Amino acid sequence: MSRSALVGNVTAMLEDAGFVVSERCAIRPKSFDVAARRGEEVLLVKILGNIDAFDGHTGAEMRRLGTYLGATPMVIGLRTRDEELKPGVTYFRHGVPVLSPDTAMDLFVEGVPPLIYAAPGGLYVNIDSEVLADAREDRDWSLGRLANELGVSRRTVSKYEDGMDASVEVASQLQELFDEPLTSPVEVLEGADEVREDEETPDDPEVDPEDEPIVAVLTRVGFDVHPTDRAPFKTVSENERREEEMLTGHSELTKTAEKRARIMSSVGRVTRTRSVYVVERATRKSVEGTAIVEESEMENIQEADELRDIIRERADIEGSSA
Repeated sequence: MSRSALVGNVTAMLEDAGFVVSERCAIRPKSFDVAARRGEEVLLVKILGNIDAFDGHTGAEMRRLGTYLGATPMVIGLRTRDEELKPGVTYFRHGVPVLSPDTAMDLFVEGVPPLIYAAPGGLYVNIDSEVLADAREDRDWSLGRLANELGVSRRTVSKYEDGMDASVEVASQLQELFDEPLTSPVEVLEGADEVREDEETPDDPEVDPEDEPIVAVLTRVGFDVHPTDRAPFKTVSENERREEEMLTGHSELTKTAEKRARIMSSVGRVTRTRSVYVVERATRKSVEGTAIVEESEMENIQEADELRDIIRERADIEGSSA
């Protein structure tokens, strides 16, 4: 399957699941392919045939963007170099959850979350420690008795009841012994930190020198500015109360810049984020909802409300003429 067809299939699946999906970020560099929203669930999705192509730099960018935009970064892919991704299993690459299309469909369309996650050493499941302890006590089994049944140490059983996860093989043995479900789902959208790789979100990249005057204005009027280096926008800015985000682009107003501005607007609609593109000389007021502001005009802005009004007015101009 071509990557373009895979992106189309995943997009259609998300739409079938009730997500509003952004335009594809078909421009390089790009850390994610689409943004998607269903209610309060927001995803930034990278779609790959071979997930080995997902590198640490891209993973770091997706995790940062997820933090700033209130979204879950996610990779949906088919295989690694060595094998197909298994259905019902959550993988992790560079701190980002990775699902096969079948696992994603089960999660988003059928509402069935994965029960298994891959980690160094094999496949594991979350044991519901309280259910396990209750099941053992209902049988009037000691920790030693259960340990003998499983072929593990008493200390290991004690750890399971304290919340330690178990291998798939042990979980299967427990299922057979007690004839009841003892596992809990992998919370891909919330709580995946419990099983993901132990990596802190990396610091922001350095500001591109060409963007420093724009960043200086945004900072001066009260925004916390986060540079990017693989997104279709140059920065994500948050106001002081973290109640409003803004995407910013900056370059000459070329055809490529207009394409970026359209993508920014589409991503902004999904993430409920305003967008502005700063250019040296403007020949139009906006591009599909992304406000176009000249550099000289940007430098003269003194307050956040002034910039906010400009963005809203120019977005509304285009919206009213559609």
